[in-house]
Amino acid sequence: MENELEQRKVIDRAKRLLMDKRGMSENDAYAALRKRAMDQGAKVAEIARQLLAMADLLR
Repeated sequence: MENELEQRKVIDRAKRLLMDKRGMSENDAYAALRKRAMDQGAKVAEIARQLLAMADLLR
């Protein structure tokens, strides 16, 4: 099971990606991750992992 620090790192990386690629503020990036998580019934860290995986595929 992933610990809280590892989850925080994944979320921070995903926020940075949204900030860089979409021009979002840190708060807006986190809000977007949180909204997607709530809409899908998932944890924010899982949405962040999915976003990072998709970004890797698009490189």
